Amino acid sequence: MAINLIIFSFPQIIRILYVIYMVIALGILLLNNRTPQSTFAWLFLMMVFPIGGFLIYMFFGRSYKPFSNVNRLAKIGGKSSPFEPALKPLMTAQKDYVEIVKREKPESHRQKLLSMVMRNSPSMLTAYNRVEILQDASEKYPRLLEDVRNAKSSIHLLYYIWTEDEYTLQLKDALIERSKAGVKVHALADASTLNVSKEYLQELREAGVQIFPCNVYMKFDRLHSLNYRNHRKISVIDGTIGYIGGLNLDKEQLPGGNRLGSWRDTHLRIEGEAARAIQAAFSLSWYNTTKETLHDLIYFPREDPSQLPITPVQITLGGPDAQWKVIQQLYFFMIITAQKKIQIQSPFFIPDEGLLEAIKAVALSGVEIEIMCSKHGTDFELAHRASLTYLAEVVQAGVKVYLYNKGYFHSKTINVDSQVCAIGTANIDIRSFSLNYEAMAVIYDAEVARELATDFENDLKSCDEFTLEIYQASPLWRRLLNSAARLASPVL
Repeated sequence: MAINLIIFSFPQIIRILYVIYMVIALGILLLNNRTPQSTFAWLFLMMVFPIGGFLIYMFFGRSYKPFSNVNRLAKIGGKSSPFEPALKPLMTAQKDYVEIVKREKPESHRQKLLSMVMRNSPSMLTAYNRVEILQDASEKYPRLLEDVRNAKSSIHLLYYIWTEDEYTLQLKDALIERSKAGVKVHALADASTLNVSKEYLQELREAGVQIFPCNVYMKFDRLHSLNYRNHRKISVIDGTIGYIGGLNLDKEQLPGGNRLGSWRDTHLRIEGEAARAIQAAFSLSWYNTTKETLHDLIYFPREDPSQLPITPVQITLGGPDAQWKVIQQLYFFMIITAQKKIQIQSPFFIPDEGLLEAIKAVALSGVEIEIMCSKHGTDFELAHRASLTYLAEVVQAGVKVYLYNKGYFHSKTINVDSQVCAIGTANIDIRSFSLNYEAMAVIYDAEVARELATDFENDLKSCDEFTLEIYQASPLWRRLLNSAARLASPVL
């Protein structure tokens, strides 16, 4: 009996492997449940560049959800959370605090915004706080250094960028001195941007300071997370003073530290209950990095907060392992609930389709919208170029756009009707919405919002207005580059 062998030629083998590859690629894409446009875009890339496109997707485009070890990560809320005992007083006071906001801050209250932020993220409403807006490193750095030097029990620092410069050398000495005095010092920096010498780290660790890089994933099944960043910039001193905002520990933020000469940024110093919520955010990152739980009362002191003014603050956290796109929803909801005026500050403006349409619709409805971005790209030239195409789009709907020309602009704020505002670490970009771990402080206080509005007006003195005519007058080749950069928006 003769046996007929099927012998494939080399081109036939290549075609068969290609078909198998595309079936696998399509299956992976379908599991992510992306928008049809995004799915077809990635599929096209994989078809045209079979190996390179697949690798780009695995490292930069893959969602955590079908493949993640999310159940291994600790969460702030819930009875199973290791932080539940420490946060129980705040958690049980939530209903009372909502009533306090209704009664004490009716002009800045947004009932639905409060509810949404509580439900879409591990966020708690705090009532008793003293809030200071710190503009630029010249205001923030001395205050932080002073608080560190005066720490009595604990110091916690988490920064996206931590470099070695004249300020961080002073900070290092202060941390060493406090650690030797018995203060518990814990510090984290994103693994991709911790840029200090071995000697710097050794001196800290020999003095008892525990400092680690976070977001380090070495296992193969977590390679997709290499593109995630811990973009938060938070500090907590003694569990009673918290910092949150856009300023890193970076030499670029010092006068003359970057090629543009100056750096414009915004940070918050909060004394009161919100510091405990920021402490929970740090402790969460610490646990997920080291598996050590920082939930002792030394880190969450239960002091009587009633001596502080009523300034309601919600600390909301977003990240790639969250169920909802927390930061995107925060911006979206604040925008669509505006009645009169919205002021937005972000280094660049790269919204997703939903947020883009919301901004245009609200502007067309008659709400005044002002957006302020950096005029210069510095190291983020690709993001800056893409941003210009989106800005050109929203000005057609009546949005006023201003480009800050006095150095690099890095503030991340949104102010609605000068009644409620948010300040934090998230840019208006898809990376902050989907790929980064971010934190925002939502402040339900008209006095703070009016102060932020005054700062915005002062920044306008250093801005050039961006118009559609100006953009269309730029060279064609430059606009083509900008549009090409827009294609990379999902990972910028």
